[in-house]
Amino acid sequence: MVEPLPHVAIIMDGNGRWGKKNKKNRNSGHYEGDKTVKKIVQASINLKIPIVTFVAFSTENWKRPK
Repeated sequence: MVEPLPHVAIIMDGNGRWGKKNKKNRNSGHYEGDKTVKKIVQASINLKIPIVTFVAFSTENWKRPK
């Protein structure tokens, strides 16, 4: 029998770019990313993964040009 994963970590990146690529605004990309997070959380519950980490922002983002 395969043991469940004890922890999954996900770096969320590219939601704003997704929105722009799909001819929508950046906020639309973030909204779609939010829906994906909810799906991942539900899947993690179903798979009995006890810890899920989402990295949504890095201090390195402050250094990016506007």
